[in-house]
Amino acid sequence: MLDKLDIAILEALQADGRLPNAALAEKVGLSQSACSRRLDILEKSGMIRGYHARLSNAALGYRTTAIVHISLSGQFEKSLAEFEAAIRRCPNVLSCHLMSGEYDYILRIAVKDLQDYERIHKEWLSAMPHVTKINSSFALREVIDRTTVGMKPETT
Repeated sequence: MLDKLDIAILEALQADGRLPNAALAEKVGLSQSACSRRLDILEKSGMIRGYHARLSNAALGYRTTAIVHISLSGQFEKSLAEFEAAIRRCPNVLSCHLMSGEYDYILRIAVKDLQDYERIHKEWLSAMPHVTKINSSFALREVIDRTTVGMKPETT
């Protein structure tokens, strides 16, 4: 269970993952050693999955986001595993979610333009194992792209 100090650490790191331990400890009101111990626990528990630089897809030339719904021939464990192994190799896929409902998967894909999407569709998506239907939409504008989640202390 997260307490107020754990939440403060997580919120501070979500805002700036490059904070040195000394600055993080000062920000949350802990000694450096206590902060380091808590941080180690948060990392080992899996609450902190890693640290990375957040890049701008648009600045890198990927100005379009495609939202792609995929249907498979069946939701057998082998089919799902084979599709998921194949989709992990496609470098333009930003996220992939197994879904309930009409489609089996929803993908978010970064593309340079429609021609780039056509290439990805031909070379990657259509070649994926067990795919029977692909439905694509294109984002007109990004409204929210959070990497953070709001947190509040759990109460018992």
